Amino acid sequence: MATLYQRSTIGALLAGIFDGDESVSELLTHGDFGLGTFNALDGEMVVLDGACYHLRSDGSVVLANLGTHTPFAAITRFTAEHTLAISEPHDRTEVAALIDHAGRSSNITLAVRIRGRFASVKTRTVGTQKKPYPSLEEATRNEIELEFTDIDGTLLGFRTPEFEHSIGVAGYHLHFLDDTLSRGGHMLDFRLARGTVDLMELTEIHLSLPTRGAFLRANLDPEDAAAQVRLAEGT
Repeated sequence: MATLYQRSTIGALLAGIFDGDESVSELLTHGDFGLGTFNALDGEMVVLDGACYHLRSDGSVVLANLGTHTPFAAITRFTAEHTLAISEPHDRTEVAALIDHAGRSSNITLAVRIRGRFASVKTRTVGTQKKPYPSLEEATRNEIELEFTDIDGTLLGFRTPEFEHSIGVAGYHLHFLDDTLSRGGHMLDFRLARGTVDLMELTEIHLSLPTRGAFLRANLDPEDAAAQVRLAEGT
């Protein structure tokens, strides 16, 4: 059975807890595929084929410093269990429908890897925040949005059940990295020209929580948590 390792919760990010004490080096002991962010909400994270990439607010990409810390990340050891071949253009909604149909149940988390030629990918990446930190919703209001066209790359991340809305990002949470490893960001929308969709079920979750500081005092399950996540994540 495949395991998802997650550091902290999306509820903590909603509450403005943007500093963590787990390093990228420590995170990578738990998997080779995943996503997240960095302390102070400094850009987006992609973990692909065992390497961790730092996606900056201008859309550029560098290898992450192994000593950098993360307040939120989700990672697994990826092995494709089911592959869908897509030979005609499909938009985001159409690809999601194919994945939902291929999955056994919406109550099981799926690791999702979409590789191929993209007619377009719309992304955003949040810039570094300063203390006192705002909420995640406030931090993403002035995010920089970019659109890449006719580009080869990988969308990767997770489809998470709705009942986990304060733990993970319910629904689809995907980050983009192009094949040159130089451009990317948090996916807002896309149109896939052709490619493959690889899926893996995750039936066990290892949730690692902070044990000190703001996390212990925060309200991590507000009544409108699901709505806040959708606004902040563009889902």
